[in-house]
Amino acid sequence: MVAHIHRIHRSGWLRAAVLGANDGLLSISSLTLGVASAHSDHHDILVAGLAGLVAGVIAMGAGEYVSVSSQAEIERADIEIEKYSLKHEYEQEQRELSEIYVCRGLDPELAARVAQQLMAHDAIGAHVRDEIGISAALSARPLQAALASAASFAGGALVPLLVAFFVRGAAFIPATSLLSLLFLALLGALSARVGGAPVLAGTLRVLILGALAMAITSLVGTTFGVVV
Repeated sequence: MVAHIHRIHRSGWLRAAVLGANDGLLSISSLTLGVASAHSDHHDILVAGLAGLVAGVIAMGAGEYVSVSSQAEIERADIEIEKYSLKHEYEQEQRELSEIYVCRGLDPELAARVAQQLMAHDAIGAHVRDEIGISAALSARPLQAALASAASFAGGALVPLLVAFFVRGAAFIPATSLLSLLFLALLGALSARVGGAPVLAGTLRVLILGALAMAITSLVGTTFGVVV
């Protein structure tokens, strides 16, 4: 028998990590390219990049924590509703669970027996999983999501920041653009591979959107920049 490897348990932290790394890389590269296109000096580019890194890490971590905490609160509220219903309307809840299994393809008699046995074993677990749709693999974990998002943002932002530290003058814009696109492609391919999605499609999606974002930001910097 071949063991199947499922990836759904990775969805929470993977989504936050991919979002953070992509946002860090794209935000800081676009920011530094925009500042450089405005004919700013090297010091201004570095300050803008570092400020963007600090602000981005805080914003990504806090935003992810608040967002996922709201999801966790909704889950807890729904679980409390189910606990109350099981305490006061046990038979009705059992019929509801049976109807769910009928809709999934079981005949009514078998569905009723399955619902009865599952509720005898773990009533709240059966309803949380099959009625509400909450599972251990997909439940909200605010701290995990916040840490993954903040750390991955910082990791992604390091690429354009390192370029800003070591590359000056006219070479900065092409160096930042090329390296950022390269790492965006690697990030897209890696996330697609880990998530079990088509690698080429994931890579092209990240590349096209990243190139568009950097081009627009550079255009803004060129348009509003002043040569001094």
